[in-house]
Amino acid sequence: MQTTSREDKTKLGYRAGFVSLLVNLVLFVFKYWAGIMSGSVALIADAWHTLSDSFTSIILIVSVKITSKKANKKHPYGYGRVEQIAAIFIAVILAIVAYEFGKESIEKLSQHQSANFGIIAIIVTAASIITKEALAQYALLIARKTGNTSIKADAWHHRSDALSSVIVLAGIFLRDYFWWIDGALGLAISALLFYAVFDIMREAIKKLLGEQASDELIEEVKAVTSKTAGFDVEAHHFHVHNYGSHNELTFHIVLEGSMNIKDAHNLADKIEEELREDLGVEATIHVDPREATNKDSK
Repeated sequence: MQTTSREDKTKLGYRAGFVSLLVNLVLFVFKYWAGIMSGSVALIADAWHTLSDSFTSIILIVSVKITSKKANKKHPYGYGRVEQIAAIFIAVILAIVAYEFGKESIEKLSQHQSANFGIIAIIVTAASIITKEALAQYALLIARKTGNTSIKADAWHHRSDALSSVIVLAGIFLRDYFWWIDGALGLAISALLFYAVFDIMREAIKKLLGEQASDELIEEVKAVTSKTAGFDVEAHHFHVHNYGSHNELTFHIVLEGSMNIKDAHNLADKIEEELREDLGVEATIHVDPREATNKDSK
C-alpha cells in the first residue's frame, strides 16, 4: 500500500489551504466588480459568500500548522485530531451556508422572484463555476492523498460556491420558461449540502471516537506480520485510533508458549518497525501464548 509521509501530508495540506485562500480572494474581487458593474445585488452577495470561503481556508491552514506539531509530554499522541475538530468547524460553516441557500430559495418562491443579471455577471459567474469546481476537485485529490477530513470539508465548501453560481446561471437561462427554477434549484442544492455536512460530521466524529479496523488493513497487517516473522502468525483483536497524521494500531499475535520472553519481545518490536515503514502505522502488539489461546477457545 502506497503511503504519504507525515511531512508530505503537511506540505500538501498547506498547499491546499494557500491555493484556496488565493483563489477565493481573486474571485471575490472579480465577483464584487461584476456585481457593481451590472447592478446585481445577488452577485455582490455571492461575492461575499466566496470571501467567506477564505475563512474556512484559514481554519484549514491553522489546523495543518497545529497538526504538524510533534508529540510532547502534554500530548503524547500528537495534535493530529485537530484535523477532525477543524473539519467539524468547517462543516458547521457549510451547514450555515446550506441553511441560507434554503431560506433564500423559499423566499424567492414565495415572492415569485427570478434571477436577473447582465452579460458581465454571466461571464464572471460561469468562470466562477469552473474555477471553484476545479478547486474542489484539487482539494478532494489532496484529501484522498492525505486522508485529511478538514481538506475534504473545505472541498465541499468550494463546491457550495460553485453550486450557488450554477443556481444563478440556471435562473438566467430558464427564468423566461420557469419563474420558479431559481428557488427550486436552491432548495435541491441546500439539501445536497446538508447531506455533505452529515457525511463530513459522521467521518470526523467516527475518527474522534475510534473506529474498527478495515478488512483491507487487517489483511495487510497480517501479511507484514507473517513476512517479518518468517512463518504464519495468527493475529486478532485489532483496534485503530486515528490521530490525523498517523494511526495507532493495537492487536494481539499468537506465538508458541515455548518461545522465551526475550525472543517474543524482539519479534514484536521488529513487526512494529516493519508496520511503521511499510504501512505508516504505529502499532502496539500484545503477545498471547498459544496454550492460553487454545484454553480460552474451549
